[in-house]
Amino acid sequence: MSESTLAGQFFGAAIGLLERVRDEEAANIDAAGKAIAEAVASGGRVFAFGAGHSSLAAQDVVYRAGGLALMNLLTVPGVTGVDVMPATLGSALERVDGLASAVLDSSPAKAGDVLVIISLSGRNALPVEMALKAKSLGLKVIGVTSVAYATETGSRHVSGTYLKDHCDIVLDNKIAVGDAELSAEGIEAPFAPASTVVTSALMQAMVATAAGGLVERGIDPPMLRSGNVDGGHEWNGRVMTEYGDRIFYSH
Repeated sequence: MSESTLAGQFFGAAIGLLERVRDEEAANIDAAGKAIAEAVASGGRVFAFGAGHSSLAAQDVVYRAGGLALMNLLTVPGVTGVDVMPATLGSALERVDGLASAVLDSSPAKAGDVLVIISLSGRNALPVEMALKAKSLGLKVIGVTSVAYATETGSRHVSGTYLKDHCDIVLDNKIAVGDAELSAEGIEAPFAPASTVVTSALMQAMVATAAGGLVERGIDPPMLRSGNVDGGHEWNGRVMTEYGDRIFYSH
């Protein structure tokens, strides 16, 4: 596809970002994967959370073919955004103090577990409070965010801090402020966001690393198979039975 087309330009921008995170975030991806492997090997659980479109990358690692069965979605009602009316309510809820603490207090997450928090800007009250509360409960926190926002925008949390400031490990998706890779004559606003592509790739790379880390510990990684291949449902049923006390999406 020619880079003279807008589609070609978008693919070029996305590929460039993927190459950057592959090369520049390798150590952090490795650390995050090993942290998840350690939690699983120790009997812990793993949760992923994202608000707005960041929730897409969290959902992408939960209950899917080729994925780690122990990845659980930590849900906050209404904050996905596009599933409520008006959609702007989801954005508003991200700025509500106390919501994250209430969610974690009523969740099954406990000390020794891992929580992956995805927030592109990392500036809103919800992800910052989520990280702070998780740390106070003894969870290991992995943040997936754009570090650029911390230098180019203001925090919306009362502390003046960002998600990255309260994580044990930070994965920087390198997305520029505004999350739009293209501009073109006749189109007034910048367009073509790549954050979902890059963040989902970071999440999958982290899970792949975790699977390898479990093998290094002599543990057969509890991976799910596609339900559309012969024997897939039976395989997944065995995995979910064996790890049922650490899977919260199958009940």
